[in-house]
Amino acid sequence: MSGTLTYLALRNSGLGGHIPKSFGEKMSVLAVLDLSYNSLGGSIPESFGNMVKLTYVSLEQNLLEGRIPEALGNMSNLEHLDLTDNTLEGEIPKSIWDICTLRELYMPSNILTGDLPDLSLTSSSCTNHSLQMLDLRDNRIMGLFPYLSLFSSLKSLDLSSNQIGGSVHPSIGQLSQLEKLDISNNLLEGVISEAHFLKLSKLRYLDLSSNKLLIFNVSSAWAPPFRLETISLSSCKLGPKFPNWLQTQVNYSVLEISNTGISDSIPIWFWNTSTEFHIMNASNNQISGRISDLSISNWGAFPEVDFSSNQLEGAIPMFLFNVTALHLSRNKFSNLNCLCDVKGRAGLVFLDISFNQLSGTLPNCWSSLDSLALLNLAHNYNLSGKLPTSIGSLLFIQALHLGNNNFTGGLPSSWKNCSWFVAFDVGENNLSGPIPSWIGESLTKLAILTNNLSGQIPARIGDMNSLDALDLSNNHLLGRIPQGLALIDGMGVLDLSNNNLLGKIPTRNTGKLQSFDAEAYMGNPRLCGDPLSNKCLGEEATPPPRSTEEAGNINGEDTDKFISQGFYASTGIGYAVGFCGVFGTLTFSKSWRFAYFRLLNDLADWIYVMAALHKAKFLRTLRGY
Repeated sequence: MSGTLTYLALRNSGLGGHIPKSFGEKMSVLAVLDLSYNSLGGSIPESFGNMVKLTYVSLEQNLLEGRIPEALGNMSNLEHLDLTDNTLEGEIPKSIWDICTLRELYMPSNILTGDLPDLSLTSSSCTNHSLQMLDLRDNRIMGLFPYLSLFSSLKSLDLSSNQIGGSVHPSIGQLSQLEKLDISNNLLEGVISEAHFLKLSKLRYLDLSSNKLLIFNVSSAWAPPFRLETISLSSCKLGPKFPNWLQTQVNYSVLEISNTGISDSIPIWFWNTSTEFHIMNASNNQISGRISDLSISNWGAFPEVDFSSNQLEGAIPMFLFNVTALHLSRNKFSNLNCLCDVKGRAGLVFLDISFNQLSGTLPNCWSSLDSLALLNLAHNYNLSGKLPTSIGSLLFIQALHLGNNNFTGGLPSSWKNCSWFVAFDVGENNLSGPIPSWIGESLTKLAILTNNLSGQIPARIGDMNSLDALDLSNNHLLGRIPQGLALIDGMGVLDLSNNNLLGKIPTRNTGKLQSFDAEAYMGNPRLCGDPLSNKCLGEEATPPPRSTEEAGNINGEDTDKFISQGFYASTGIGYAVGFCGVFGTLTFSKSWRFAYFRLLNDLADWIYVMAALHKAKFLRTLRGY
C-alpha cells in the first residue's frame, strides 16, 4: 500500500515521537504530505530527499529540531514547503534555492542562522524562479540584504525580526508583482530612495519599521506607483515635515509613523483616508499645534488613534471620541469641554489623556461614553472640583486613573454601579470622607494614597482575593487593619503608612502582612506587632539570663518557676488572709483580745527575767578571772 500512496494528510492528529528514517524510502510516489499541527520531534530524515514526486510538504507546528537536510533539494517538483514554528537551526540549505518549481516557502519562527545566499546567482538551471511567497520572519538570519533579481514572480516577502544588516538592495524595485514587503526589526541602514519602489505598483503592505537606521528619502514631488493599505514606518526618519507622498495614500487602514522625527503641525489632508482605518499611530514625535475639529464620517467602527508623547495643544476635538481607543497622553491639551457635545453614544473603550494640561472641573457628561473600559486622566495637576457623578454611568469601566490632580470632596455614591473595577487610582488629590463600602471585590489595584480620607478601612477590602497592590498611605484612617488582608497571598505591594491605625497587625496563619517591610506601617504610633519594632501588650521580650547558673539548669533555661507572678500573688493573698484572721479576731472578740495582751505581758516579763539572769552570770564570770 505504501508504495502506491500519493496523498497523506494527518494534520492535527496528535502524533508524537520521531519521523522514521524509513519513511522516505517507502513513500517514493507520495505527492502530498501534511503532518502539521502535531508533536513530532527529532530531525527531518535525510530520506525525505527520496520522495522526488512530492509537490506539497507541510510540517508546520511540530517539535522538529536540528538542521534542514540538504537532500530536500532533490524534490524537483516541490511547489509548497512549510516548516513554520519548529526549532530548526543552522543555515537554509543552498539546494532549496535550486528548486525551480517552488512557489511557497515558509520557515518562520525557527532558529535559523547564517546568511541569505546571493539569490541572483544561486542556480544556473533556473533562469527565473517561480517563488511567490517567501516567509523567513522571526529567525536569526544575518548577513546583507540579498539580491532578488531572479524572483520576478515574488508577491510576498517577509524577512522581519532577523539580524540582516547593510542597505536594502535596489533590485527589490524590479519586483513588479510584489504586494507585501516586510523587512522590519532588522539592522538595516542607509537610504531608501525612489529606485526601491520603481515598479512596485501592486504593493499594498509596506513595513520598514524598527531598523538600526533607515532613512526614507524621496523628493517632495514624488508620486509613488502604489496605493498602500498598511503603512508602517515607525523608527524610520521621515521628519521634520509630514511627507507629501502620504497625500496620495487614501486607501490605508493602518498608518504607523511613530518615532520618525516629525515636528510639523498636522496638515488637513492627513485625515483624508477613504477607507475604514484600524490603527493610526503617530506617537513619540514632536508634532505641534492643534487638531482641527473635523467631521469625518468615513472612519470605521473600531479604529485606534495614538498621538501620545507629542506637543499637541488646545481642546480635544469631538470627532476623536468616535474612535475605540484614543491615546493622547503626554501632550498639552487643556480642556475636555467638547465632551458634552458628543451626540448619541460613542464607541470609545480606551481613553488616555494623562500627563496633559487639563484644568478646571471635569464636565459631568460621561454618560455618552458608556462603553468606556479604561479612563486615565492622571497627572494633570490642575484638574479640580468634585468628581463627576456621571462616571457612575460607566457600567463597564474596569480601570480608572485620576491620581495626581486636585480633586476635592468624597467619592460619589453613584460610582457604586461600577462593579467591574479592576484598577482604581485616585491617589494624590484632596479627597475627604471615608473609603466607601461599595469598592468592588474584583480589584487588583487600589490606590487612594495622599488624600484626606478618614474613618476605618472597610472590612470588605480584606475580601479582595485578587488584590495585588494596595496603597492607602498618607491619610487619616482610623481603627484596625482588616483581618482578611492577611489571607491575600498574591498581594505584592502594600502601604498603610502615615495614618492613625491602631492595634496588632493581623497574622492569621499566613504571616503575609509580616512579609512587608516595616515602612509599610510606619507613621501609625498605636500600631504594633511584627514587622514593627514596638510590640503589643503581653508580647514584651524577657531579658535573657546572665548565666546558666542564674537560669537554674545546664541548658540555660529560666527554671526559677516559683518566683513568678503567681508566686507573688499567692504570697500577697496569704499575708492578707493571715493579717485579717489575727487582727479581725482581736477586734471583734473581747476574751481573745484580753488573752492576747496578757500573753504579750507575760512574754515581756519572761524576756526581762532571762536577760537579768544572763547579766548576773556574765558578771560572776568576769570576777572569776
